[in-house]
Amino acid sequence: MEDRLKNLRKSMEKTTFNQLKFTERQRKDIREKINKQNESEEDILLAIMQLLVLEKTGFELAKYLRSRGIQKFENNEGLLYTLLHRLEQSGCLQSNWDESAAKHYKLNDKGRKILRKAEKKQTKKRFVLTELLEG
Repeated sequence: MEDRLKNLRKSMEKTTFNQLKFTERQRKDIREKINKQNESEEDILLAIMQLLVLEKTGFELAKYLRSRGIQKFENNEGLLYTLLHRLEQSGCLQSNWDESAAKHYKLNDKGRKILRKAEKKQTKKRFVLTELLEG
């Protein structure tokens, strides 16, 4: 943290926040709300499609999403596989099993076309991806 911000923080602790006291539970709640995801399903779907330009397993995909700060699948991996299944059923993904029984996913031509369209028209990405989800 920059020195000027540290100084501001110290000053505010002495004046503005000097009577504020938080319980450990309140601190935990605040941290959870700060870390809470604000991404819409469309934003998450776009991130998934961007990551699947190259072939990945569901486990790898979850790891990459986590590294992008998307924690929606942290304790609910089934939701990720549901989205992958929907993309596969809509004809945007191809999948295959390897010899170790791991399923790999990758965008096909239709998926890449939709991804390009969504990336070109960032302001209209909700329309494009909603259209994909609804068929």
